[in-house]
Amino acid sequence: MVQFIPTSITRRSMVAGMALTAAPTTALQGASKAYAQAQQTSPEKSLYERLGGVFAIAAVVDHFSDAVVKNPVVGQKSKNPQLREWHTKNLTRLPGLKFMRTLWVCDVSGGPLKFAATKPGATPLGLEEAHRNLRISPAEFDEVAAELGRSLDFAKVPKREKSEVLAAFAAHKDEVTAGSATVGKRG
Repeated sequence: MVQFIPTSITRRSMVAGMALTAAPTTALQGASKAYAQAQQTSPEKSLYERLGGVFAIAAVVDHFSDAVVKNPVVGQKSKNPQLREWHTKNLTRLPGLKFMRTLWVCDVSGGPLKFAATKPGATPLGLEEAHRNLRISPAEFDEVAAELGRSLDFAKVPKREKSEVLAAFAAHKDEVTAGSATVGKRG
């Protein structure tokens, strides 16, 4: 017996079929639009986050700190007797200095760790006082900044983030060089 199977497509079945095939695409487009909107409305990551957080910052600081000690302009062979002495006779303090530098970068880059400069113990100490006895000249400061730039390059820190770190460092040049003989006394 031959059975008759209708082959005509009704308008209703055509619309239903089209809706079923288009539904996944429409859902993906909606999800894609929602994702794009979320990306536009979410705040930009902080410099701290873009640098990779405390572990990445600590790695750069570790490299930088060791490089400064070896740097001929500001390290162990510096013409500045205060810097030369610090980098030869005070290296037992270097691990603590690395820790404090890491905290400082974390703090100024918007991270959760806060830096509070102190003399050994608990006496508050600003950057000017911490560096005054080292008599760091503007040229020596610039060499330390260049060393920081080389350490950021070593760690493959992207250009934008490198520029922001160096700008944060440069913002304190006057404080750090306040004790320099070339800067003179400020009152």
